[in-house]
Amino acid sequence: MEKAGDYMPGGAEIIRDTVNEFQKVQAHMKNAREENAMKTYEGLKKDYKSLKAVLNSLGVNLTDIDELKE
Repeated sequence: MEKAGDYMPGGAEIIRDTVNEFQKVQAHMKNAREENAMKTYEGLKKDYKSLKAVLNSLGVNLTDIDELKE
């Protein structure tokens, strides 16, 4: 019997959520670069690289969604 906190997201949900987070981080990185907020940019870049690694491991083709290509 499942308890309220026992829900496990499926692969498609994980990919969707990670893609959404990846796109948000990219948007924030663009803003930080435009504003010359380099500390913020470098912090976001760590998140960007981690999300990119996760998406690659899940087999997601980043060609169309990776706008920064770093």
